[in-house]
This record gives sequence, C-alpha cells and structure tokens, in this order.
Amino acid sequence: MKYWPMSRRAIALAAISCLCTGALLAQSRTTPEPRLPREKLAQQNFGADAPWFLRNIPFLEIDDPAIQQIYYYRWKLYRSHIREIGLQGATVLEFLPNVPWARQPYTDLNDSASFHIMEGRWLRTPTVINSLIDHLYTGGGNDRHFSESIAAATNASTLVTGDPTPALRNLDAMQSIYNAWDDHFDPTRNLYWIEPLLDATEYTISSIDASSAGFTNTPSTDQNHNGFTGGFAFRPSINSYQYANALAIARLATLANKPDLALDYTHRADRLRTAVLQQLWNPTLQHFTDRYQRSTPYVTAGDFIRGRELVGYTPWLYELPPTTTQDASTYNDAWQHLLNPNELAGPQGIRTVEPTYPKYLQQYRYDAPTGQPECQWNGPSWPFQTSQALTAMANLLDDYPATTITKSNYLHLLRQYTQQHFLTPNHPDLQEDYNPNTGAPIVGLGRSHHYNHSTYIDLILTGLIGLRPRADNILELDPLIPTTTTPNEPPIRYFVLQDVTYHGHNLTILYDADGTRYHAGRGLSVYIDHKRTYGPAPLNNIKIPLPPSPTIHPQPTKPRIDLLVNVGIPTGPTATASSTLSPTSTAEAIDGRLWFFPEIPNGWSPSPDNTDDTSWYSIDLRTTQTISSVELYFFADGDHFTVPPSFHLQYQTNNTWQDIPTQTHTPQHPLANGENKITFPPIQTQQLRLLLTNPSHPKTFRLIEIEAFAP
Repeated sequence: MKYWPMSRRAIALAAISCLCTGALLAQSRTTPEPRLPREKLAQQNFGADAPWFLRNIPFLEIDDPAIQQIYYYRWKLYRSHIREIGLQGATVLEFLPNVPWARQPYTDLNDSASFHIMEGRWLRTPTVINSLIDHLYTGGGNDRHFSESIAAATNASTLVTGDPTPALRNLDAMQSIYNAWDDHFDPTRNLYWIEPLLDATEYTISSIDASSAGFTNTPSTDQNHNGFTGGFAFRPSINSYQYANALAIARLATLANKPDLALDYTHRADRLRTAVLQQLWNPTLQHFTDRYQRSTPYVTAGDFIRGRELVGYTPWLYELPPTTTQDASTYNDAWQHLLNPNELAGPQGIRTVEPTYPKYLQQYRYDAPTGQPECQWNGPSWPFQTSQALTAMANLLDDYPATTITKSNYLHLLRQYTQQHFLTPNHPDLQEDYNPNTGAPIVGLGRSHHYNHSTYIDLILTGLIGLRPRADNILELDPLIPTTTTPNEPPIRYFVLQDVTYHGHNLTILYDADGTRYHAGRGLSVYIDHKRTYGPAPLNNIKIPLPPSPTIHPQPTKPRIDLLVNVGIPTGPTATASSTLSPTSTAEAIDGRLWFFPEIPNGWSPSPDNTDDTSWYSIDLRTTQTISSVELYFFADGDHFTVPPSFHLQYQTNNTWQDIPTQTHTPQHPLANGENKITFPPIQTQQLRLLLTNPSHPKTFRLIEIEAFAP
C-alpha cells in the first residue's frame, strides 16, 4: 500500500482531476446511487441480531454466493469475538472459550491482534478498534507472548479512518515494545530471531529439524524433544513484522512533529530491509526462508532450512521487497511456488510446507484428553498464513511490476480459502487448520469452532474490490476482478460494496459488467457521500481526490462502558442466581462475551431440577452506580433452549427489592438471539435483579449476557 510523499501530491491531484471532469462526470452525477436491501440482507445473515450489523458494517452484494455468505459470516464471527472488559472498553478474542495460553483474565492473545485490527478497521464506527488499540498498549494486551505487527496494523487502521489520534496517543508505548524486542535481535546480522513456537507457528521445518524429530522415522510424543520447542531462527515473519512496525512508528512520529524519532525508525527499517534481502533470500530455493540462529546436534547456525514454507511470502505483506522492475524480478520468482501443485499449492488449501519435506504432515502432537491431533505447521493449511499470503499477493498485483501472477490466480485462491470456511455444506464454521489435500479440518477440537485467527473481510475490501487505504486524501481503487475468464474460474459480473466509512466519507463502490444488474451503466462506479463521482468506466486502477470532511477528527466521545462486566477480577461485580446449571455458568452471563453460536455454550441457565415458575439472577456491582439502561441477550436453538415468556428488572433500595419504575422493554416480548433493551429514568443502586418466568418443562432458557449502562 502506497504512501505518496507530499511533494508529488499536487501533481497527482492535477492529473487525477482530469479523470473526473467533462461530460462523463456531468452525466454520472445525475445517476442516483443504487441501494442494496440492507434490512433483508441483515435478516438473512444475522437474524434477530441484525440491528447491530445494520449500524456497524458495510454491506456487500457480489456475483459469488459463497464469497457473499462468508463475508457476512466473518462479520458475525468478528462480532462474536468482541469482549467487553469494563473501563478499558473492549478487546477482540482469538478463541471463543478460554484457553490456557491466553492472557488472563482477558483471554486475549497478541499474535492475532493485528488481524483483528485489520478486519475491525472497516467497522463504520471506530469505537471497538480504538478500545482494542488502547488495550493493547496501555492495558498490557501486547505482552510479546508471540511475535506481532500491532504497530503496523494500528497505523493501517488510520489509513481507513483518516484519524491518527488513537495511534498517536500510544506512540511512546509502541517504541517501548519495539525496543523490548532487542532481546531477540542480533546486531551483527541486524536481524531478529525467534523460536517458531513464539512465532505462533509450532512444528515448522526449523523446530522439527533442530530436534531429533527431523531425522528419525518414529514420531516422538515428547514435545520437549520433537520440535514443539526449539528451532531458534532468523525468520522472514518477525523481521517483516519489525520492518513494518518501524515504518509505522516513523510515520506516526512525523505526524507528531518528531522528525528525529521519525528518522531513527526510518533508518531502522531500511537496515532491516537490507538484511532481510541479503540474508533471508535463499537463491537455491528462490524463496525467503529461515536461517538457524543457533546450532544443535542436528543443525548449524547460519544455515538455511531445507525447504520452502508459506511464511516466505510475509515480506510482501508489508512490501519489503523492492518494487522497481529491475530489482523486483529476482524476488518475485518466489511466487511461482505458490501456484505449483507439487509445492505450496494444495488442491484444497495453500500448504504451510511443501510435500517434498520429509516430515510433511507427520503428526507429532495430540490433545491429551481427546487424543485428537494438535496444532502443527509442517504442511497443514492455516487461515492465519493463507490470509497473509493473499494480502501479500494483492500487494504484488497492485504495487509491483507485472509478473506471471494474475488476478485470476488471486480469485482462485480466495475462492479456495472461502470454501475452507464451510465445515459442512452451507454451514460456516472456521476451524484452526486443514488438510490441504482433502480440505478436512485437522485440529477440530472443542475450542476450534469459529476461530478468529486470520483476515477475510480485508481481503475482499482491499484485495478483490481493491479499496487501497492511503494516508493522503486520495481514494485509490485497484480491483482484482479478472476481465478475462477461464473455463475453471467463473467470472464475477457484478458487485456493490455499500456504506463504507473512509476518511470521514460514506463510499459505495459498484461494478456491473453489462449494466443490466443495477442499471447505472457498464463498468465501475464510485459514489462518495451518495453522489457518483466516478464512472461508469472499465475496471482499472483509479485515484480520486476526496472532498474535505469535517468528521475525520471528531471530538472524542465517552466510550460506552458495561457496568456489570467482570472478566474474572476479584474486585469486580459478582452474580448469584436462584439455581444454576453449573457452578461456572452464573459468572458467564456477566463475563463480557457474547455469541449465538450453538457449538460452544456460554451463559447462565437455571438448574434442570428447578420446578418453580420463576427464576432470578442477581448482580452486586460492589459500588453504587447510576444506571439508565440494561441489555439482555438470550440464546435459543429451536429445540431445548428458548426465551423466557417474560422478565422484569428490579433494583435494591433500603435493603428491599423493587421493580424499576417506568421501565420500557424493546421489543415488548422477549427476543431470542438478539438484543432486549430495558430503558428507564436513571437510578442509583448497587444491586440489580432480573426476574424471569421459566418456560414449560423440558425447555429452558440461557441468558448469554446482561449489560448495564450509565446515562
């Protein structure tokens, strides 16, 4: 993604304005913006939870039913991983349930945070992303548990919003974390090294081969000696991340009027880039590969690993390789391996390691309770690196000289990745990893359902549709829609991406190959703030000057804080209930986690032995709070779980429970799998209680979450 220097901006604006003048523009401005049936699409994809998505996401119609379905599924998945965490606002999770290696008590992980920022930057309001960024830097969320590119993603979010304020207020913390990685830096090589396990990629070539597991025929289950740990290496991943983080800090330092700091981090990025190109490019394999950082009885420090891995495309994720024609050609040869079925191109997914590696798909690690396969990166297809490789490919197609890689290649791999989201036909449920030969999940454990460890929305918006975020006031589009068709790759004849918030403007991007779908002309059209400013014209790279927007830097608003949430802090609110299905479920209804997926239970239900007509659920806020609204979320599956026939809210005053006066319920009758809102004149209380009518036996209800808010 390009950052044009200001010295070229005037020239660019003059040239661009020529594209938007004359008869074409005069004619196009009279054409009204076609509107998608947003309410219908929301109801189809999100059911009763549709209002949240109507407020928060851009809507898409596209001539590929699977891509369209997974686009909306990924927004549902994203919404489900937003966790309210009290005064810090919100974070975004990788796993829906807690896992032992997550950071407690918030249960988040820093290795996936960059994906969450890249996806969430397309939310129509930046509240969640701004909270996430602050949590990562001031709340300790970026704990360096794994390698990361959080500064780069934070900077990338500003290219969409046009507002650098959330990034700038964390600039000092970004530098501190960047410098903390000096404990993984070799100043003689000017490269970073890492153990693959802490690169979020256990059982890579380097870790397997550095142990005895790489050279024996019998797989060992001893994870201390079979490649789960060890394999310290200079890797393309962490070095690309740090290169991108340095550039992000340099740009933000410039905005903060700190030229010395900007120059320092620019030089760091330049030196790191040179080291990666000179030392991690493997001319024999024509690929960026690991080099061992230390010797073991099986490998020698400084040697390249003995095979290609998908991680070798990470440099293009941040446009580290040169973009000039003469210099780019050498490194761009690596991309032929991504399309070769004998190398990284599996029939059902991109491989993380080529099948010629002797330990390809050999399983070393199993989940102890179930005996099911555990995570490995020696060949399985991982959404994590698939989405990285596709972003890198989009950068290659948009910003590099022509190569043998085509837009059809991108569309093919995107469609292949799309199909991985379907656990069964028409049932999206993204898992941790897949067999690239069969497409079946490998790690399909209970925690694996609806896994949030990759991007997809960003691939559609910045890749396929080609909205290329920029720092300047230019709207750049470079769609990766093939204009020629192949027998095995059906064409995309139309799409509409509607209500994208970009630099304070509302965008709609429309493509109609023959003009018959939307009756707005043939080709590509762009609407800015509901007025057509470009098109219809053929698909092409275009750059349009944006008008000034007063909403790019809005006045900061007080974040909406859930007063009832307790992520597991001893001093936080506590919940009790008349009865409970399990000892842990009572606390789950105030833990800040909210989803309607049936595969992973979450929330409180009364005991099945309860024969009373009513149940109650009570929260002690521990301090007196002013409250004016409460939101309830119930899960229903059409079978065992249903909504309670009725409920009402009470508060404690003078040590007695009283109904909150003049409370209004929206909707009037309890709603399943969506928001039930109770509003009332502000009250002050430390105790709230919900009284619920029990459904007829054997059905019961599940209260997923109850939230309360100040006026």
